[in-house]
Amino acid sequence: MGRSDVNIAALIGSRICHDLISPIGAINNGLELLGMAGNNDGPEMELISESVGNASARIRFFRIAYGAASDQQMGRADVVSILKDNLSGGRLDVAYGPLDPQPRWAVRMAFLGIQCLETAMPYGGRIEINCDQGAWTLTGYSPKVTFDTRLWDILSGIEAPDLAPAHVQFALLHAVAQDAKCRVHTTHTDGEFVRITF
Repeated sequence: MGRSDVNIAALIGSRICHDLISPIGAINNGLELLGMAGNNDGPEMELISESVGNASARIRFFRIAYGAASDQQMGRADVVSILKDNLSGGRLDVAYGPLDPQPRWAVRMAFLGIQCLETAMPYGGRIEINCDQGAWTLTGYSPKVTFDTRLWDILSGIEAPDLAPAHVQFALLHAVAQDAKCRVHTTHTDGEFVRITF
């Protein structure tokens, strides 16, 4: 991965995730110690435990999506675990199809793609991810697809000068794809599906 702006952004993402995971892990350890001491009753402890679990799951997801990537292989079990923990209890269901280990940079693109698809599926739905000989397809099915052309055009290289932080995944996916020397394509139908291929 050669583009310096992408690399710097990825290193910043990795650093933030690395620095946040330690205190969250410490909170989780503290909760376990309280549990062993018999002090884990009550809705307050349940809320803290659930919140720590959610934060940890988000950071694991962000570490792949926004952190430094390489040709290192990621096994199916790791990817599925991250997706399951991150999306547990939400309105979105993700089916990860690849059975073989995949390069971390490709999984990173898939995770960014998931976040792009989420913006088009405000009422939830199902995302199916497949990879056939290095060609990835992410398809989001939803009873209501909201397709903001201004955002999705970013994946084709059209800049959005007023890009909000909540939509940074579009710009990063385009930049990462350029860095990987591949193109991102999208198709959609109103109220049915939206698809990303790369």
